Parts: sequence; C-alpha cells; structure tokens
Amino acid sequence: ESLVDENGAPYLRSIVLSGAGRHFCAGADINMMRDAGANTPEENRADSKRLDRLFNSLWAHPCFTVGAIQGVALGGGAGLVACLDHVVATANIKLALSEGKLGILPAVIGPYVYRRLGSACFRRLAMQASRVGAEEALRTGFIEQVVEHTEALEGAVQSLLDEVLTTGPCAVTLAKELTLNFDRWTDSDADLRDWTLDFTSKMRGSNEGQEGLSSFLEKRSANWKPE
Repeated sequence: ESLVDENGAPYLRSIVLSGAGRHFCAGADINMMRDAGANTPEENRADSKRLDRLFNSLWAHPCFTVGAIQGVALGGGAGLVACLDHVVATANIKLALSEGKLGILPAVIGPYVYRRLGSACFRRLAMQASRVGAEEALRTGFIEQVVEHTEALEGAVQSLLDEVLTTGPCAVTLAKELTLNFDRWTDSDADLRDWTLDFTSKMRGSNEGQEGLSSFLEKRSANWKPE
C-alpha cells in the first residue's frame, strides 16, 4: 500500500519480506566467506559495510516491516528477521546466530539482534550458535506469531496489514522515529521528557492528529482507513 507524502511523492506504508522456496535465508555463501580470508582487512571491512547498510536500512525504514518466514533463517538471515517490526513464522522455523560454528561472530547483525532480544539472550545465542525452534523464538521475542504451515503465512500477514492500515500513516512512521530516538538518546532524562512533550504537541496539532480525533468524536472512519 502506498500514499503520497507532503511533497507529493509516493511512499510505502508497509514492506513484507519473505523467502522463495523452502527456506527464508540460509545465511552467507560459506565459500565466499572462506575466500575472503585472502582479502585485506580494508576489503573485508568494505564488504561488511555493505551488509551493515542493508540491516540498518531495514531496521530504520520508516514504514511497517513484516517478515513471512519459513524454514531456516541462519546468520545474516536471522539478522534480517531481527530488523523487522513484526515476524510471522511457520511452526518448523529454525533460527540461529550460527556464525560461532564457523569460528566467526555475529558482529554486523549484533546491534539489531541485541535490541530485539536483549543482552542475556543475545549473548547466549551467539555463544551457543545453535538453532532454536518456533516455541523458543516466540518466547524470547525473536518472532511475534506462529502459523502451522507456509500456506497460512499469506492470510496471517494480510490480517496484520489490514490492522496496520487502520492506524494513521504518520503515526506508524513516527512511532519508529520515537523508538529510534529512545535507542540513541544520550542527553539527560529531563531533556528526553521535554522532547516527548514537544513530539506529542506536534502530533496533536497535525492534520493527521486532528483528523483522527475528529473522526472518533464524529463516529466515522478516518480518511486514511481503507474503504
């Protein structure tokens, strides 16, 4: 679904990331990674930087991002999962920070998995590097929803998107901005409280805020809701 922003340019309201075939993502090409041992540190850093740009762009993307995950999601595949806002997975899902089994570390994906799982869980999964199933992934917050089989993914994702599309488009985008600022905040707690007051005041006075409040009081659908 797309809308037009204040400058008249189209933008996405949601992105759904899924895998083709039996598995979502089995991780990086092992042969390529082994051959990278012959590269200079600068060359390896440049390659890792490209990956980091992918993960960071997905993590900070302004729209609502959804994963429809089946099979395995290993290494960088698990990193992609961690970057998403809501993940629906099949009951046979296997996730792993598998880099340790290869004698390397999940460093590039680390910040995103860490933020999703928390310190203790990230540390344990990085050290064990073993696969976890749907039950543990759900319990630890790696995923949000489990369906029995691949055929059920589409319906579950569509139900989720239908719900998200009833939320104000700017509210969705700015909720992510709010969270990212919480993550990065380095000033005082008093400054943070002041910033949230300014943020709230701006939203209440915005066109979207006024439309949302008016539609509720007038018992009608807001103008952004699908027909």
